[in-house]
Amino acid sequence: MKKLLFEIGTEELPANYMPNILKDLKTLSLKKLQDARVPFADVTVLGTPRRLAVLVSGVEETQADSTEEFKGPAVNIAFKDGEPTKAAQGFARGKGVDVKDLVVKDNYIYAVKHIQGRATAELLPHVLQEILTNIPFPNHMRWADFDFRFLRPIRWLVALFGTEVVPVSITDIRSDRYTMGHRFLSNKQIEIPVADDYVKILEENFVIADQDKRREMIRQQITELAREEGGEIEIAADLLEEVNYLVEYPTPLCGKFEDKYLALPEAAIITPMRDHQRYFPVRGKDGRLLNKFIAVRNGGKAFLENVTHGNERVLRARLSDAEFFFNEDRKQKLETYEEKIKTVVFQEGLGNMYDKSQRLEKLVEMIHFGQQSRVPLDDLKRAARLSKCDLVTGMVTEFTELQGVMGREYARLDGEKADVCEGIFEQYLPRFAGDILPKTEIGQILSIADKVDNIVATFSRGKAPTGSQDPFALRRQALGIINILLDSQKHMDMAKVVGASILLLKVPMEEVKELATQIIEFIRLRFRNLLLDQKIRYDVIDAVLAEERNNDLYDLYLRAQALNEYVAGDKAADMIQAATRVNNLSSKAEVEVPINDGLFTEQAEKDLYAVVKKLDTEMIPLTVRCDYKGALNILSELNAPVNKFFDDVMVMDKDEAIKNNRLSLLCLVKDLVNCVGDLSKLVM
Repeated sequence: MKKLLFEIGTEELPANYMPNILKDLKTLSLKKLQDARVPFADVTVLGTPRRLAVLVSGVEETQADSTEEFKGPAVNIAFKDGEPTKAAQGFARGKGVDVKDLVVKDNYIYAVKHIQGRATAELLPHVLQEILTNIPFPNHMRWADFDFRFLRPIRWLVALFGTEVVPVSITDIRSDRYTMGHRFLSNKQIEIPVADDYVKILEENFVIADQDKRREMIRQQITELAREEGGEIEIAADLLEEVNYLVEYPTPLCGKFEDKYLALPEAAIITPMRDHQRYFPVRGKDGRLLNKFIAVRNGGKAFLENVTHGNERVLRARLSDAEFFFNEDRKQKLETYEEKIKTVVFQEGLGNMYDKSQRLEKLVEMIHFGQQSRVPLDDLKRAARLSKCDLVTGMVTEFTELQGVMGREYARLDGEKADVCEGIFEQYLPRFAGDILPKTEIGQILSIADKVDNIVATFSRGKAPTGSQDPFALRRQALGIINILLDSQKHMDMAKVVGASILLLKVPMEEVKELATQIIEFIRLRFRNLLLDQKIRYDVIDAVLAEERNNDLYDLYLRAQALNEYVAGDKAADMIQAATRVNNLSSKAEVEVPINDGLFTEQAEKDLYAVVKKLDTEMIPLTVRCDYKGALNILSELNAPVNKFFDDVMVMDKDEAIKNNRLSLLCLVKDLVNCVGDLSKLVM
């Protein structure tokens, strides 16, 4: 067994793409090796700013022999009087076997071919070429006069099977055994004698090829340095991941800035530091921000003081800008910026951000959770009115990541209520997958209103997401609405909210119904996917979503949870069978008439009606408080009387009045058994 190494050397790769690229590269490598039937033990992918590498361990030098079996015509067609027909002869010839070697099985003939395994070295050039030319990237580029496209220009290729070079080529690059060390610390060609030594040789030349090892080095280095400086490092996972793919040989440094900048809001300090310069903030033991930062250099410790001074100078300029904009912004109250947001376009043909804030004031009033809400409506509308004012402040114009953040800070300094301030910030939550959700009721309602307005406005312009294209992130926003409702356990009729938003946007009346249907279906599809991710059975989801008029997502979620648990129990099978029979027969009712118990002639129908009335009374308080688990549990009482009814009663009686009365009884039973979801859609 040998180790296979394939390294693609490039110009600097975008750091934020690297995690997904490495994941896709591993998947692709596994597939191509398996398709070629190359026997191996394990695949590891490595990545730095200048290289992508695949290391395959335990590669056998020869393919395993294989057997292929091809099905041919039926025996009675292949043979006549014990002799092969032309059909059998043609089939054998086409498969490259002698007709006497055909095998009879299951009344058909089969051609069985034994294929001897080839030498792995013969297969690898094609496998590596396939990997090289099929790596998926978010975007591509061309260079020089070549037609080939890649994420960044390729500068070298290393392909080794043990000690042997595997021939691979692209553009004017040919594979060899020579890689490159660190761009500054070892900028020279380095020979890799054998694939097993790849990681070790790179490390000797100041390249930590293993991204997991490099990440932990960075984490440990910056943590220790922060403690040496008397503080604790604040590590954001996404920043650590980005820095990990910006360096090949990490060395931390600690810089400082003037104490006066600590008077700024924390976000105004951390955002330039973290989002613009990729620095890690340092906090004191009391949790307060210190006038220090830690950066990670791609190199060694030589001239580290100069590098530190350079980083300090850059951050100082950024903080000076922030200080200027903050002081300018504070010369007037946040609400005075309301007039200026009229100059900021919301979407083409849909007015400006002032118009949007006016819509939000009306929409939050409509969304207001009524009996469930403890927030005064005036506070909610105040937050909606101020929600977009910070967009035209100097601070947000310069640092766009601070939208909502500075609005909260300026509102707080203006003396606005705490929940109003927090709501201004929380309107944008969640901002990305895994982000925090709004916790205040004002924030929850305002966030839902803002996202619904965005979705409806974009759909009204014919810009609904298609395929993988979603430039306005509407799928993320729809999922955000769903997660807010589930997390806050709030009931809301999504159809009414969407309808109100459509009317506020003054969509032509002839388009309202179709647009509302399209948007509700879009949101319900996101809801369906969320339930699937939570391991809810697909048929349970179908059963719960069968009632198209129910667009209370939290209510539907509770139904799905209860029904998913119910179908796993031992009572479900009998109930589902009974529900299916009831649904099938009740569908024959052309018109549902009031039940007349005087028309009941059989004891079975009298007993069923009595149980239905009893359970209907018991069911009402359970469904009112959304105790769907309890509702499903009492349905088992219907099994015996329903089965007895079908055994003893002829529903389609010749007497029209008796028939319709019995069908109406079944319709009543159907409504009862389907109180949580359409049980006939369940698969048992």
